Amino acid sequence: MNRFANIAFAALTAFAATLASGPAALAADLPGYIYEGNDGSVCGEAWVLNRITSRFRHQVRHVPNLPNVDIVDFRGVHQSRYLPAGEKWPIARHYCRGQVALSDGRDRSIWYLIERGQGFASMGDNVEFCVAGFDRWMVYNGRCRVLR
Repeated sequence: MNRFANIAFAALTAFAATLASGPAALAADLPGYIYEGNDGSVCGEAWVLNRITSRFRHQVRHVPNLPNVDIVDFRGVHQSRYLPAGEKWPIARHYCRGQVALSDGRDRSIWYLIERGQGFASMGDNVEFCVAGFDRWMVYNGRCRVLR
């Protein structure tokens, strides 16, 4: 029983921490809330770019035959398309694009998608991304087509 109590306490603590850090995310879901990105969209926000950077690092470490590089900078980030939530499509989606500078000195195109309210357990936002030349398993179809 003691182990169950520890697990329950840990889960409750994690949930409380999520709620404590959540007012900004909850306020962002209110109608009329404006994101302050490079082009006035969510695309250039630090939390989005940081999430892409860390997940890209994980990808190059765990997918065979990818060069061991990091994203060092984002350039020209802008929203290319926005699909608002509606009755027919209940998930708001921001399609974004830009360029990333890699640690090997090369620039690559990047496309990413931000889905509102689709984070873990429907809390927060989900970010999917594709860097040109790094979709080895064609998760986003040829040349990142799914996220364009």
